[in-house]
Amino acid sequence: MPSTSGSVPPSQPPATPTRAGDGTPRHVVVIGAGIIGAASAVELLRDGHRVTVVEPGDPGGPQGASYGNGCWLSVQSVIPPSGPGLWRKVPGFLRDPLGPLAIRWRYLPRVAPWLARYLLAGWTEARVARTAAALQPLLADGPALHRALAAEAGVEHLIHRNGDLYIYPDRAAFEAEAMSWRIRRALGIRWIELSAEELHQREPELSRTYSFGALVEAGGHCSDPGALVAALVRHAEGQGATLRRTRATGFRFEGDRLRAVRTEVGEIPCDAAVIAAGAYAKTLAAAAGDRVPLESERGYHAVLRDPEVSPRLPLMPSDGKMAITPTAGGLRCSGQVEIAGLAAAPDWRRAQILRDHLLRAFPALPRDLPADRVEVWMGHRPSTPDGLPVIARSRRSPDVVHAFGHGHVGLVSGPRTGRLVAQLLGGRAPEVPVEPFRASRFR
Repeated sequence: MPSTSGSVPPSQPPATPTRAGDGTPRHVVVIGAGIIGAASAVELLRDGHRVTVVEPGDPGGPQGASYGNGCWLSVQSVIPPSGPGLWRKVPGFLRDPLGPLAIRWRYLPRVAPWLARYLLAGWTEARVARTAAALQPLLADGPALHRALAAEAGVEHLIHRNGDLYIYPDRAAFEAEAMSWRIRRALGIRWIELSAEELHQREPELSRTYSFGALVEAGGHCSDPGALVAALVRHAEGQGATLRRTRATGFRFEGDRLRAVRTEVGEIPCDAAVIAAGAYAKTLAAAAGDRVPLESERGYHAVLRDPEVSPRLPLMPSDGKMAITPTAGGLRCSGQVEIAGLAAAPDWRRAQILRDHLLRAFPALPRDLPADRVEVWMGHRPSTPDGLPVIARSRRSPDVVHAFGHGHVGLVSGPRTGRLVAQLLGGRAPEVPVEPFRASRFR
């Protein structure tokens, strides 16, 4: 089980050889250079593997979800997006293209099976609690694991362990989310409740429309996720990894053994592979024998450069369904869930909604922000319908490990997932239970 003291338990030595049949180090191809792929590459190198990372864009670049996420290292994010009674709101999701969760009409026929499973996953409190219990060990110690990994890469300053603050108009709004907080408490997650006076002592620039807060001191954030991922890939290269800028398209097997990863520019011979391609992992997983219902929960952000306010902590306004986080590039507001697939054009009005809510949260911000002070972004959260990632050996071959589908918890769970990938490929017992993350649960 994970440590709860903030220390990082050492990784165990491999139980099976990390060498190929000819005595050379096993060659592992990591497909994807987001936080999951980057952390996996570092941990595989630590185990003595030879590593090639395959990524069509720049590691940490804006093409990846790791670049534009909410920046939170939130050990408390164990509650899946779907919950009891959500099905009643589906007509509203279809009618309101700018709501916090929206489904584009023309995409509905394609996403309907996934959506049905999504709603069923949160049908009862008991189902939500089971999902939370599976996620908790994956997220526990997330900030400490990030700090250790970032220190190796020389970017420890990007990791902040000063807590996450949920803000509410009043205590009644907090109590309206009682199920989520009740489940967290049962899993050992603790928080401090703040009165209006205590809240505004901590965040004096915050609008007075908020009069209650819940501070999770064990949480944290990353002030530049894109830079973190880029630094981890550079660190992996410094340890001997090779970066190939191309797109993986499939595999070549001989029986149940992997012989190569196929890419747009030819084959990469290898002994093992990790599918860490985020929202683009679905076809690769199918090529490895597992049909996983994976969808993009499209998210948006807006970053205000040179903000006139300086919140001390990351904030989550309950009425905005968003995160407000101080970052190296400015004040980032992020959130929204849009179900529209990988190919549809962004609806930038959704980023403007986030920006406008940021202005309401901080009255000192100017109302007439020039466009060049606000950067907007849209990306693809890789999401399974039950809110759990897929971390497992593939059905086709023990040489292929899945590591995708982390949805809203990809950043915080990145280092732990990287360790699990190395443990699975090394034949070691995983340090946290991975049975809930098997791909076969969807068969």
